[in-house]
Amino acid sequence: MQLRYRFRLYPDAAQRTALAQAFGCARVVFNDGLRARQTARENGEKYISDADLSKMVITQAKGTPQRAWLGEVSAVVLQQALADLNTAYRNFFNSITGKRAGRKVAPPRFWSRKDNRQAIRFTRNARFKILDSGRLRLPKIGDVAVRWSRDLPSEPSSVTVIKDAAGRYFASFVVRTAEDETLPAVESQVGIDLGLTHFAVFSDGTKVTAPKFLRRAARKLKRLQRDLSRKTKGSNRRKKAVIAVAKAHAKVADTRRDWQHKLSTAIIRDNQAVYVEDLAVVGLGRTRLARSVHDAGWTSFTAMLQYKAARYGRTFGRVDRFFPSTRMCSDCGRVNDKMALNVRSWDCPCGSHHDRDVNAAINIKAAGRAGFIDRGAQVRPGAIPAPRSETVTHQNAARATRSVTGIADLQGGEDVKRSRCPGSLCPGPPR
Repeated sequence: MQLRYRFRLYPDAAQRTALAQAFGCARVVFNDGLRARQTARENGEKYISDADLSKMVITQAKGTPQRAWLGEVSAVVLQQALADLNTAYRNFFNSITGKRAGRKVAPPRFWSRKDNRQAIRFTRNARFKILDSGRLRLPKIGDVAVRWSRDLPSEPSSVTVIKDAAGRYFASFVVRTAEDETLPAVESQVGIDLGLTHFAVFSDGTKVTAPKFLRRAARKLKRLQRDLSRKTKGSNRRKKAVIAVAKAHAKVADTRRDWQHKLSTAIIRDNQAVYVEDLAVVGLGRTRLARSVHDAGWTSFTAMLQYKAARYGRTFGRVDRFFPSTRMCSDCGRVNDKMALNVRSWDCPCGSHHDRDVNAAINIKAAGRAGFIDRGAQVRPGAIPAPRSETVTHQNAARATRSVTGIADLQGGEDVKRSRCPGSLCPGPPR
């Protein structure tokens, strides 16, 4: 299994300048290659092969006065930038021909120098090296200080140097592990119902309160964004304000990621099989609950569960999104009428009393064990813009909270389930 380990880098001033030059050269090569293929297509010429494109925008370009400075950076960086372009084209062609599963992929577009994220990649051909002193030696950049939080399980095959919007540098190593990391087998299995008031409700009745990291930081983000709007465009103070906003958002994202890693690891460690519902996150992100949906981070959480289950020998399954987990009685199997979001408990004609979320989690577990798994069907809902109330930060949304595990419920019992309308979103709130 291939794993990725990311560590913080601390380059000095000269190394930051060299990295900025490498970022720029990689961007120029990518854009030159994309422009060459677009021009060939507009002129009715044949598709430029990968080898001919590399010769055109790298080898021959270095001999011209306009691109002579490409020789000042590692050639592997330029080759990997062109490899990213080739991969983007292959994904686009496979998507439109049906060879690639999932949502449709757009054709590659030009990289901008104003992008919040810049990255370059070094492979083994670049001969990067981890020194005994703990520094990372990168060709034509130097020995960069690294903050190691753990040891790598094997020799890395590549390293990607990333600069994010907050101005932080990271080294992302790709390693291949052959060790048997299968955890001891356990008997317990769990179904998970994801929501907003409670981030996760387990089939055994356990409820995990939604931390709402973005909501908790709303007051600070509002102040920083207000300060940014008052700065003159192009000024140094505006640049500093942009970095301050980016750092605040990065702290929210890092806190959410750390919390999800801990929760997903605990779930995989304690259960032999994990079943979740395949929620239509893209569609729900266009509704009035858009901010809350994106703050929850369901997609990243389920992705963590999936790869950790594969790594540690557990079973993971996604139940079809149209399975009526909420309306079905977990005792008799009767499918009742649709319920409004404010209905948190209900009674079945068979005499059973159900908590809405716990009943859904029990049904998800039963459906996963029965093999009612999503087969990859894609639903492309129509474009519904999010209301203005969900695209701005309100003062009332920034009410103080005591702790992650003790956050009060959203006003009005805000919670979410998937849309039941095949092919498009329901006109009302998601059911």
